[in-house]
Amino acid sequence: MRTRERRAAEAITAYLARDGRDPDPRELAQVVGTALGASGCALVVGDQRFQWGTGDSWAEQDVEHGGAVCGVLALAPESLGPAPAVAAVLGAPVAVVRLALETDQLRRAGDAAARALVDERWRAAAEMEAERRGIERDLHDGVQARLVALRMSLALAAHRVSAGGGRQHVEELVARLDDAEKVLVETAAGILPEVLATAGLAAALRTELDRHDVVALDLAGLRRRYPTPVESAVYYIVLEAVNNARKHAPGARITVTAWDSYEGLAFSVADDGPGFAAAAPHAGLPNLTARAASVGGVVQVRSAPGEGTTVSGVVPF
Repeated sequence: MRTRERRAAEAITAYLARDGRDPDPRELAQVVGTALGASGCALVVGDQRFQWGTGDSWAEQDVEHGGAVCGVLALAPESLGPAPAVAAVLGAPVAVVRLALETDQLRRAGDAAARALVDERWRAAAEMEAERRGIERDLHDGVQARLVALRMSLALAAHRVSAGGGRQHVEELVARLDDAEKVLVETAAGILPEVLATAGLAAALRTELDRHDVVALDLAGLRRRYPTPVESAVYYIVLEAVNNARKHAPGARITVTAWDSYEGLAFSVADDGPGFAAAAPHAGLPNLTARAASVGGVVQVRSAPGEGTTVSGVVPF
């Protein structure tokens, strides 16, 4: 072993014995470079280079441990040539450095995987909550509208029965109950009303609202189909708005309008009821606002005492 290599080997041994800590690859490169009189020394471990000093040309030599290459020793200037004895002494400490780096990479990968798993769980929980709220809105906007109409019809039937008639009206109510049950089953299963899925928004609104004497439909301006989520959202918004008008303005005339506007799918539900003092005239009711926002739309509620109420909105597309 040449004198400078022996000096470097002794310096490495002294460095490793100093306090029992795992070797720092940059400090180790400095120890080797200084002992060899090099202008630069680098230890390449995996895809990382730990360098001390500088150099224009470098001589490189594999560092092995246990018969396998665990790193590379690079010395500058290149004229220093290989240092096999130094590389042999570096085998064990470079293997330790490599093991520490791989352990750290595995730990980081494990932490990232754990964070991804937590994020995925939160995302799944959020999606489940959104789905639950969607079903809740569908039940509220679709099924409740039918049940409110049934309640009002039952009151009328009770009056007619007490007057000695009403048999036909009771039969109609039974048919409506069958319809309400079907809608409830479809909503709970996450299925759109068949007519909405197959024939579109205009046909679905006619099927649902034509039976109500107080509701007038103006759907001539609705000539095209929209994506299913958009049509579904507007369908349930309109049903809830009609339902609200029937509850809070009984007997009022209700006009439902939908049309293709330059902004997208536009709609309005207006009644000539008593109206109310709207604290925020440009804000939608929470349920309507949430449903419209789910497809990028907006809803406005305008009302004043004696001037009726209008729920309007648009979904850009």
